Amino acid sequence: MDTIEERVALPGGEVDLIRPRDAEALLTEEAFADEEFLPYWAELWTSGIALAHDVSRRSLRGARTVELGCGLALPSIAAARSGGRVLATDWSTDAVEAARANAEKNHAQIETAVCDWARPAPLLARAPFDLVLASDVLYEARNGLMLLRLLPLLVNPTVRCSGDRRSRCAPPQGGRILIADPGRAAAEEFIASARDRFDVDTIMSPRCAHVVIHRLRLRSASPR
Repeated sequence: MDTIEERVALPGGEVDLIRPRDAEALLTEEAFADEEFLPYWAELWTSGIALAHDVSRRSLRGARTVELGCGLALPSIAAARSGGRVLATDWSTDAVEAARANAEKNHAQIETAVCDWARPAPLLARAPFDLVLASDVLYEARNGLMLLRLLPLLVNPTVRCSGDRRSRCAPPQGGRILIADPGRAAAEEFIASARDRFDVDTIMSPRCAHVVIHRLRLRSASPR
């Protein structure tokens, strides 16, 4: 694969990313037949930069963190540098390999996993999380519908912790969710529906014009 290196300046320090030089060169007949297989992961999206910038300014102090649709994993790397215990996930095995390689390149310790939101058992086995990250994942209405079902399960503090019972569970108030979006119509529909269950606070990214960051927390949880 022909690749290029991009350097992204963040408050926590520069991140060097390796990505395919030409994402369109990764297109296959299978991708054309089913849009789910388009190689969106191979691009460095502005929303990912905005989210990584936000996360870089936080002190995560061991927070259990998951990134959904990680792609090149820039927000995951930023979260790891900020002290989070990070699981970077994507439906694409190629994306997960890129995430792992970029984390190693930047000496960031993260875990990776291939996971389809329609079959989220691997994620639910690790829930609850203190922090859920996602950038530019609401480009289709069906993505929003899946997230409306999935997100409460990922941050609900009543979800039983997996593994060693002595391991730390999510804090009682439930986890936070940060979703960066460049203003897609499907995102507006998602946020309108999410207000039924979540408290939602939306801010403009100070790093990337035209990108907003939606901050969600389950309504039953205490305020931020």
